[in-house]
Amino acid sequence: MSALRGEDPSLTVDHLNELLLAATLVLLVAVTAVRLTSRSGLPSLLLYLAIGVALGSDGIGVEFSDVELTQVIGYAALVVILAEGGLGTRWQDIRPALPVAAVLATAGVGVSVGITAAAAHYLVGLGWQSALVMGAVVSSTDAAAIFSVLRRVPLPRRLSGVLEAESGFNDAPVVILVVGFSELGSHSAAEQWYVLPAEMVIELAIGLAVGLLVGKAGAYGLRAVALPAAGLYPIAVLSLTVLAYASAALLHGSGFLAVYICAVLLGNAGLPHRPATRGFADAVAWLAQIGLFVLLGLLVNPDTLGDDLVPALIVGGVLTLLARPLSVLLCLLPFRRPWREQVLLSWAGLRGAVPIVLAIIPVVADVPDSDRIFSIVFVLVVVFTLLQGPTLPWVARRLRLGDGEKTVDVDIESAPLERLRGHLLSVTIPQRSRMHGVEVAELRLPPQAAVTLVVRDGRSFVPGQDTVLRHGDELLVVATDAVRDAVERRLIAVGRGGKLAGWLSAPDAVAPPPRIE
Repeated sequence: MSALRGEDPSLTVDHLNELLLAATLVLLVAVTAVRLTSRSGLPSLLLYLAIGVALGSDGIGVEFSDVELTQVIGYAALVVILAEGGLGTRWQDIRPALPVAAVLATAGVGVSVGITAAAAHYLVGLGWQSALVMGAVVSSTDAAAIFSVLRRVPLPRRLSGVLEAESGFNDAPVVILVVGFSELGSHSAAEQWYVLPAEMVIELAIGLAVGLLVGKAGAYGLRAVALPAAGLYPIAVLSLTVLAYASAALLHGSGFLAVYICAVLLGNAGLPHRPATRGFADAVAWLAQIGLFVLLGLLVNPDTLGDDLVPALIVGGVLTLLARPLSVLLCLLPFRRPWREQVLLSWAGLRGAVPIVLAIIPVVADVPDSDRIFSIVFVLVVVFTLLQGPTLPWVARRLRLGDGEKTVDVDIESAPLERLRGHLLSVTIPQRSRMHGVEVAELRLPPQAAVTLVVRDGRSFVPGQDTVLRHGDELLVVATDAVRDAVERRLIAVGRGGKLAGWLSAPDAVAPPPRIE
């Protein structure tokens, strides 16, 4: 009864108010700092880590040392970050890159782990178990870092697709390796180390199957049922991605692979209110990144980082200048990619929150030198993110791989008209879209669709067949259920290729649909 009366609560309303005030101030500082980092080209994660360090025991004095809680929160944050990355990945961009990305995310990770572990053992002095853990921890490229950099570097689709797919796929095998190597200290695990590759294959297969199942079933359900409010679609989509992760994890599969596969499927399924869903997922992912990086910064003791600077430079140098380039070279031999692309893929192997989160696993498992591993990984991520992030656009330009004229797809948002058995498509024509200068008649939409309204410079009008579309226009297009997908395909095709897109074929035959079903 005393607990119900609140005589000795662990959290009071006053405590909640203080917590909300502190969290809000941190979020506002972090959001404001994004503009500074975007101008300098530095990934924002460094600033968030710095905020956490400043709030820590050597700064303002916030005491935090719960590594198990950090691991749990880190896993949850990575689920959201991977979901947002998958929802923003266009299937037509990554489909040609899947073979390369799959090899880099598996065989490439193996090469990188072996070389980096050897360097950690022979050059830094770690035992073999700790060295293997170190090699696995730093061998994963970070999805959040890759996605943020790709927004600033207009790479050709064949390269950006490889980087996106690889960063989404390689978290799964790396997590399996880190957990497996961390358990090698137990007697039973040491006797059965050779089963690790088989376990990895099984877990990846389960994760792939669950991701496909939840993604396809979720897309079918959301397309078949019109929800009563637009705000429910983002919640439903993000919930499905988390469902994929949890289901795969409970089945002893790779939850990280499941969430990414599910998100890619949902992001390309032509669901209603897709831009709103993307915006919601983007906001939640930013919140997850800020909270995760600040928490990781709180966990670090800056006084001990100085001793691990040289080991971090050694391991990071071997990883960046030898392990990553060699893994790219060996994995891309069958694909005969030009050397310039191999150089860029080697330099674009950015690390971020993922290695730091994974470095907590050996600490929880009480692996020898686990505290040292965490410190080395933290310093490595900070130093080499400072080195690679800002220089990646320069490297792309020097290699003449920047795609400065890359066409931007039109933004299409769909709202179902359930009783009318149709859809209302809201289309925004961005800069560099080739729909600029196209007349409404030249869109060549199917007969069951029509452009009903154009909003230009804040003024709305009903267009005629000879109305010329411009950058910044917003169109309202009404289409029946039967031609809705064909209309979206046609609009995307004209946005990319102009009025002559698909002129040798019927409108329904142009450009494959941006969906996976």
